[in-house]
Amino acid sequence: MLVSMREMLEDARINHYAIPAFDISNYDMMRSVLEACEEERSPALLMGLGVDLTGKGLSLLTSMVKAASEHFSVPVCFHMDHATDFELIKAGIDAGFSSVMFDGSVLPFEENAKKTAEITKYAHAKGITVEAELGHVGNASVGSISETGTDDDPGETLTVPEEVAKFIEITDVDALAVAIGTSHGVYKKTPELRIDRLDEITAVCNRPLVLHGGSGTPDCQMQNAIQHGITKINIYSDVVGALNKGLKDKLNTIENPSTWPFIVFEDARAMMKEVVKDKLRKFGSAGRL
Repeated sequence: MLVSMREMLEDARINHYAIPAFDISNYDMMRSVLEACEEERSPALLMGLGVDLTGKGLSLLTSMVKAASEHFSVPVCFHMDHATDFELIKAGIDAGFSSVMFDGSVLPFEENAKKTAEITKYAHAKGITVEAELGHVGNASVGSISETGTDDDPGETLTVPEEVAKFIEITDVDALAVAIGTSHGVYKKTPELRIDRLDEITAVCNRPLVLHGGSGTPDCQMQNAIQHGITKINIYSDVVGALNKGLKDKLNTIENPSTWPFIVFEDARAMMKEVVKDKLRKFGSAGRL
């Protein structure tokens, strides 16, 4: 049975650690994350990303995670990541997601707050937790081969502390993703997190804070952000990079075209597990159970 995200993040907020949240796109990614979390005795926070939820992907991926959660002793939450459509969120809740994120970060404040409030009311009535985003975390280099992204100065899209308390009051969200200098994807230059801005946000926010774009951000900056209030950190590029490298290296050594997939993916699974364990340990969620 999947659990909600609320209790996980509240414990992290009280005890000053963060739970890494991992987007999983297939069975091997899911298995690697769950096995690593169980071995490290950490809550498991898995996420589903829009590109993997098209067509029957929504039902198939959710069913797989729900079934898998029954075979592990650690609590498992499955969170819908970066949904921008209310109908998709409704479908995700019906399919079995135990937590959702509505990303209205590119919208004007009032529109973002209004839509987030509608979604929170709907989700809370069904026992589902909601994450929202205030400010906007942009892209570095993500997705397809052709997408190059940008590492432009994010200053103009940082979360405005004066808006945070009002946003929480209007929306009643369970967790808030904030923009303090990270980007999604693979960085072309090292980010510099605005801890001063984070302190201003923490001073006026009584909800768990989330940091997107965790892959590639220096560990020292991440650990500093955790000490200043971050409780959930989204990770994708580091894990999918390990998957792709493991597959590439393995396939370059295989001559038999009918080699079993279990063997083809074995190095990739091992590499992904090491990435996951590293995040669990460095963010402080390892050994919490």
